[in-house]
Amino acid sequence: MAGSGGPTATFSVWDYVVFAGMILGAAGVGLFQAFRGRKDNSSAEFLLGGRQMTAVPVAMSLTASFMSGITVIGTPAEAYRYGTAFWLFAFSYTIMSSITAEIFVPLFYRLGITSTYEYLELRFNKGIRVIGTSMYIVQTALYTGMVIYAPALALNQITGLDLWGVLVATGIVCIIYCTLGGLKAVIWTDVFQMVIMLAGFVAVIARGAVIQGGLGKIWEDNYNGGRLDAFSFDPDPLRRHSFWTIVVGGSLMWVSMYAINQSQVQRYISCKTMTHAKMSLYVNMVGLWITVSLAMFSGLTMYSIYKDCDPFTNKDVGSSDQLLPYLVMDILAEFPGLPGLFVAAAYSGTLSTVSSSINALVAVTVGRLCVLFGALCIAMAAVASLMGSILQAALSVFGMISGPLLGLFLLGMFFRCANSTGSLTGLISGLVITLWVGIGAQIIVRPALADTWYSLSYLYFCPVAMLVTVTIGLIVSAITGGCKQEKINPEMFVMKEDLICFGCRRTDPENPATVLVEKVVPEQLYGLDNPQFTDIKPKLKDSDDTTKL
Repeated sequence: MAGSGGPTATFSVWDYVVFAGMILGAAGVGLFQAFRGRKDNSSAEFLLGGRQMTAVPVAMSLTASFMSGITVIGTPAEAYRYGTAFWLFAFSYTIMSSITAEIFVPLFYRLGITSTYEYLELRFNKGIRVIGTSMYIVQTALYTGMVIYAPALALNQITGLDLWGVLVATGIVCIIYCTLGGLKAVIWTDVFQMVIMLAGFVAVIARGAVIQGGLGKIWEDNYNGGRLDAFSFDPDPLRRHSFWTIVVGGSLMWVSMYAINQSQVQRYISCKTMTHAKMSLYVNMVGLWITVSLAMFSGLTMYSIYKDCDPFTNKDVGSSDQLLPYLVMDILAEFPGLPGLFVAAAYSGTLSTVSSSINALVAVTVGRLCVLFGALCIAMAAVASLMGSILQAALSVFGMISGPLLGLFLLGMFFRCANSTGSLTGLISGLVITLWVGIGAQIIVRPALADTWYSLSYLYFCPVAMLVTVTIGLIVSAITGGCKQEKINPEMFVMKEDLICFGCRRTDPENPATVLVEKVVPEQLYGLDNPQFTDIKPKLKDSDDTTKL
């Protein structure tokens, strides 16, 4: 009986049928898009969906690509153990969406780039691009390995599904439809998978409400248990979660994940107009609100059911990542197929993230390397077992690597005095600092972490790295003469017309009656300087004039 502890049921035949059907259905959507677009085998079609995507499917794909199996399993466990502070990320999503849509989208869309790291070469030099790309590949491979491994391990221990069989099957399915269908297949598959993920949460909440006597009873149990105390304004940077760590640190971390991360940028620049690109981020913001709310309420439901018989205390689970799968098998097993739906929800998140990562990794390198990157991500799954709590570990990885990269992009976009030497020095400095604290927190014995540099909130990894990168970058640039000897195309910088307060009234000089100019990049500029993906002419060289790229 739910809430009584002890052994739970295992997968039934119908659960396997539903699970397999959902996964094959997701793959089928991707393959359908692959065959649908088989007449156009251009790199623009493969990497950017022909730049003909619209806001809503792109928004759902943006949400699904980071609302992964880690979210499905890790976020409810966070609510169960620590309460609703994580819900404050809704503020972070709002800030992130506004900054990304109004500052970064206009620049990247205007330049017509395929890879965000092309910008680093255009603004600085090829060496910085290579370093930035390498950092992104390491980050993405490790994160994707975590996305594959953690849900597989938790579900294996609870449901009995074969661990490595599921790992390999996940990688193979993603490789097939990524290789054949490109970005369009990834986006439409993400839409399908997003629906499955939300359905899994709804099934858990609905059944929990029936067992506990209504949503009001669940809320009351969590109130009495102190789980609804979300707002803590303690400014201590060593505090794991507070209003400031989540809203300040979390916002910058999510900006680094959406504004410069290739898997996200590649989606919104695939939109057919800049308005669609911006709108996709705002619709995605709503999708993030809904997803995190359902995930958090699933955790509150779990607390209401297990408040008097903690699965940890009963030793029914060995880690927090097993809590939600344990609950599912406990309360849904009497409904054949519903546990399979939940497992499909967790793996839909995994598939969406893996496919997004593979497609993005291909876009920042040469050659269609879907198979190689798929194998790399599967291999990195083994490393994930060393990372501890999966949700915090995943966000820590992004903070440690994306923080310095965000600082590098900000140097290029906003500071005309920033040169290649200063920016590279800043990037390395930011990376060293954030790896120092991040890795140190992992390897130092836990009791020794109290009130030390290594107990800094993981949400501050990104802001600290970004500030170090920008500060050192500007200082070294000033010492080495700034950009006096470099000719930089003005298009490389954020312009006042790009910002929301100016861009909303921008007019077309050839048609003054036009209120908003939809900047559509000429088709021949796809990919700029990636000869493996395009037959375009060599990229335009930076010059003293304002020739558009």
